Amino acid sequence: MERTAQSLTGRVLDGRYRLEEQIARGGMATVHRATDLRLDRTVAVKVMHDGLAHDDDFVRRFQREARAAARLSHPGVVAVFDTGDDDGTLYLVMELVGGRTLRQLIREEAPLRPVRALRLVESVLEALAAAHAAGIVHRDVKPENVLVTEEGRVKVADFGLSRAVSADTQHTATGEVLIGTVSYLSPELVVDGRADARADVYATGVVLFELLTASKPHQADSPIQVAYKHVHEDVPAPSSRVDGVPDYVDALVARATARTTELRPADARVLLHQVRQVRLALEQGVTHDSELTADLTPLLLSARTGSDREPTPDPAPDVTTDELPEILEAREVVQQHELVGAGVGTASGRSHEPTGEVYDQERDRGATVVAAPPVPPPATRPGTPGPARPRRSRRGPVALLLVLLLAAGAGVAGWWFGVARYTDTPAVLGMTQAAAEQRLDAAGLSLDVGDPAYSETVERGLVISSDPAPGDRVLDAGTVDVVLSLGPERYDVPDLAGSSVDDAQQALLDTNLTYGGSTERFHEEVPEGEVITTDPRPGTELKRDAAVDLVVSRGPEPIEIPDLTGRDADRAAQALGERGFEVDTSEEHSDSVAEGRVISQSPDSGTGVRGDTVELVVSLGPVMVDVPRVIGMGVDAAVAELEAAGFQVERQRSNVYIGVQYVVSQSPSGGSARKGSTVTIGIV
Repeated sequence: MERTAQSLTGRVLDGRYRLEEQIARGGMATVHRATDLRLDRTVAVKVMHDGLAHDDDFVRRFQREARAAARLSHPGVVAVFDTGDDDGTLYLVMELVGGRTLRQLIREEAPLRPVRALRLVESVLEALAAAHAAGIVHRDVKPENVLVTEEGRVKVADFGLSRAVSADTQHTATGEVLIGTVSYLSPELVVDGRADARADVYATGVVLFELLTASKPHQADSPIQVAYKHVHEDVPAPSSRVDGVPDYVDALVARATARTTELRPADARVLLHQVRQVRLALEQGVTHDSELTADLTPLLLSARTGSDREPTPDPAPDVTTDELPEILEAREVVQQHELVGAGVGTASGRSHEPTGEVYDQERDRGATVVAAPPVPPPATRPGTPGPARPRRSRRGPVALLLVLLLAAGAGVAGWWFGVARYTDTPAVLGMTQAAAEQRLDAAGLSLDVGDPAYSETVERGLVISSDPAPGDRVLDAGTVDVVLSLGPERYDVPDLAGSSVDDAQQALLDTNLTYGGSTERFHEEVPEGEVITTDPRPGTELKRDAAVDLVVSRGPEPIEIPDLTGRDADRAAQALGERGFEVDTSEEHSDSVAEGRVISQSPDSGTGVRGDTVELVVSLGPVMVDVPRVIGMGVDAAVAELEAAGFQVERQRSNVYIGVQYVVSQSPSGGSARKGSTVTIGIV
């Protein structure tokens, strides 16, 4: 049974991520606000549904794609921090972005002014362009996966997750499953499961349409019918639903959502360049630009008529509304919030190219020129008189001249629209900003400096790249965007001595470095658990995301304390000193321990650390007392005096005992003796 949000709330994944309230839910997972207990920071944790997490193939693919997404470093991409599997709970740890989704913005504010809509889409395309350059296709571009921060910054989420789902996950063996909300699926995804960068371009075009109109381009009673419309119907012009949309904005949407993939921009970078052209025209207050509209409109040019016509070939074989559910069912399209399908190729073997027409694709214009085959002359049957000899007429030269003039005019028009109004972008790579501006100005172009970027090969202050690229065509008096180098991206290893491990890890992340691992060492001065130093040493310059190891203190090294009781006091003190202990000596008399030897020590065993004090009690030997002389004294008086001196007294009758009770002898008879010893007296 699938876990509920309540059962997940409060759970700690892998002993590190404590899940808090649920903040989103989708067809694949639930998203929770969470606390990273190790680094004490708030993150977002996406927990996959049980149906996916229990599939071994999905787990491996998910982790591979999550790692690929984690390597995608771009300010417009939601950062991926970690991924894991906690006893069957598959999860992804991401940057928590405050604000709202683009879906919420559309609900609350759409339709948007074209300039604002294009600025939002431009930010989305910047993130997608970075992904496409890295070989990553998002596959599920939709407003729910675009986040807008409170500061207005745009971030794209869920890179690589769609690719992680396989056909085996859905219990089929027909290829790779595709996930995407049906309203944003490109025709080729619906029909045969093909997905490249142009699928992201199509979805972005649909998002732009929705921002402009506050509605989806294709609407129907069921997802199947919506998918059918994507395959067989063009996205309508935004101006057909809202007022105030210029014709060149309509053309931009049409280009991005062309059903024929060859007529779409090749990737997000190309569409980004076109969006910037349109946005610049809007900001300059241009309400109509026939040249820009013609440049963007995905039309087929007929050589026979000399006029423009709409493209006729479908991007897929003929598919009827009756056949489409079977295709989608075979590809396991799930008609819920998200559409899932396994690619099984095209529905039939019928060709969808028009018979007798040859396509010559002009890449820069994105238009297809259709040339009619030559028409053979009519056959002449035997016996049939040949054609009558035409009469000479003055109309012939006039008609010929007219044809030549029309042809020349058509050639000039083609030259103007295709070549003349463009110029080649001068090469400015490796130049300073001033030099690049001077070269572009000489070519009649303007320079616009974008956000600088780091470069391992280009010195600081020089041009890394230009858009359009050197040699690419650009409109006369157009603008070339350049990126200046910040030089190699390097960060100093911070001095983390004395920090806790958690604080040190956070400090490394804040410095754009990563935590490599920890090595523990004994240290006499640094308390246990604190950082001694780093490897590499503090101040070393490293590349972004380079790993830094921590050397962490285990505290002072423990030293065994030997039992030295009964040993010579001097030698005992020397042995303790050699081990690093301090020795505190005291003396006392002992009747059992010889003078100069250790009576006792504290502590007498166990371990200590260097600098600890061990107390020794050294024997002074027994206490010696002078023996009183008691010969000739009465017995009672003699006993009293000896006992007062601290001796024990033993009475013995002498050989001439007559009972008079006088002392006639004693042993010892003088000198000194150990206090408490026995003195023997002889009685007469």
